[in-house]
Amino acid sequence: MPSITPVPTELGIDNAPPVLSISSLSVHAVDPQANVPVLTDISFQVRAGEIVCIVGESGSGKSVTSLAVMGLLPRRELVASAGQILVNGEDTLSASANRLRQMRATQMAMVFQEPMTALNPVETVGFQIEEVLRLHTGLNRTERHRKVLDMLSSVHLPDVDRIYDAYPHELSGGQRQRIVIAMALILKPKLLIADEPTTALDVTTQKQILSLIRELQQKQNTAVLFITHDFGVVAEIADRIIVMYRGKVIEVGNRDDILARPVEPYTRKLVTSVPSLVPVKLEASKKKNILDVVSLSKVYTQKKMFGRDTSVAAASDVSLSLGRAEIAGIVGESGSGKSTVARCIVRLIQPTSGSVCIDGVDVSRQTGRQLSLWRRRVQVVFQDPYRSLNPRMRIGDSVIEGLTNFGMRRAEAMEKARDLLKVVGLDAEVLQRYPHQFSGGQRQRICIARALSLEPEVLVADEAVSALDVSVQAQVLQLLREIRERTGIAILFITHDLRVAAQICDTIVVMQKGRIVESGSAVEVLTNPREAYTRALISAAPGRNWDFQNLRPLDAASLQPIADPIELGREEIKIDIPS
Repeated sequence: MPSITPVPTELGIDNAPPVLSISSLSVHAVDPQANVPVLTDISFQVRAGEIVCIVGESGSGKSVTSLAVMGLLPRRELVASAGQILVNGEDTLSASANRLRQMRATQMAMVFQEPMTALNPVETVGFQIEEVLRLHTGLNRTERHRKVLDMLSSVHLPDVDRIYDAYPHELSGGQRQRIVIAMALILKPKLLIADEPTTALDVTTQKQILSLIRELQQKQNTAVLFITHDFGVVAEIADRIIVMYRGKVIEVGNRDDILARPVEPYTRKLVTSVPSLVPVKLEASKKKNILDVVSLSKVYTQKKMFGRDTSVAAASDVSLSLGRAEIAGIVGESGSGKSTVARCIVRLIQPTSGSVCIDGVDVSRQTGRQLSLWRRRVQVVFQDPYRSLNPRMRIGDSVIEGLTNFGMRRAEAMEKARDLLKVVGLDAEVLQRYPHQFSGGQRQRICIARALSLEPEVLVADEAVSALDVSVQAQVLQLLREIRERTGIAILFITHDLRVAAQICDTIVVMQKGRIVESGSAVEVLTNPREAYTRALISAAPGRNWDFQNLRPLDAASLQPIADPIELGREEIKIDIPS
């Protein structure tokens, strides 16, 4: 456990009055039997024109702090038991429900992580933004419409008249997040809280959203409280950083102090767990290919009752190979075709043309029992471990499901499940528990154990670490490397995060609009990219100018390979892989 030093109450960067001032805030569970403090004696301030980032692992209290500020704590579960939260001098903890509703639009606003859950799917986005004006202003319909269009333009959305009449599902993830930001800022609140607003976005969209938040913050002199686990984002936008651990603030400082000169061991552990864009130097693999994808294409056709059918090529003429014990990364923006290729390889969708060969045998057209037997050789780990596990099944039943489907006796399968959980650093007692009783990182380890249960030769990891804390992410990356080294499994690693790809991949394939535009060793692609698109991806990577493992700024123009940085954080997970 890290040592915890007292944090000074006065954290301001100047003498201007703070927009947000939190003093000695404590939050506890409503259930007296729980008796677990969620937040303990939290104190900090955010001033006008300042971006303060709160960082920490899942469970550190970051999001609970933001919900307490907004007056959105779940009433039957959590209660603020002590302290004060002042927004422009007004205490939100003592404010009435009606007053809080008024303040949420005019004084403070929040941008949530997942815009699809923040937007009503059956209303147009223009109607939803205009609703804020209907409830809190006296503007007539024409004035409201004009103001919404102006706001859509200010967040750099194209064709604002079309966007106004669009439904959320008709927009991309980046466009939906811009809509949520427009909704939050249309009344020019003094305080903006952004809770992981860029976590699920690709690097180029992420860069645009961060630039947008910084631009609007400077124009409106807004105080921004930015919650994130991504230190790359922190390196890009933070003026000051607050580090939280188990409901307490353990360190506060400006960006350079925290990233280059952390005082607390916990802060140092967090920062050095962050993957940097400096690629790992690996020896070239000369092992025989286990997977060969040749001229793979996937075309989706939309049938129309009237007029011509329309077709969209999600993947076009994709060819790649994967050697035994090799980790190959596929990178690119959302919509580049990465996941489509992965799903074609594991036969979750049928490719339109081309071949997928395992050990020289084309499996792209296999069906029935042949396909079922082939699935033992290729397994997949998905991005979201919350949705990958059946919430009504115990962990043991989930892990052994594949084994029992292929005829293994339940008792024997359970014994193998216990060994697999040891492989991923979990105790055998978790077999009797349910998915909701685990953290995100633990769930992902369980998903990896389940995928390994059938002893596959190829593991497809589709954004398997993108939603995890940096320290857990480092552990899972190390886990995949350890498993590869001991079992010889080949891994196809799909990611939009070039920093992650730099740390784990032997080779990298870059995709754009369904096609491969560049491929080669990770060192070649990241240090000497040939294509303009690859260079644009690298320049958009957040934190590209920091070597986090060595706690120093980085000359990004001269990236050099370094020794295995996954070594950092290795003490956090004990892996005992049976021979």
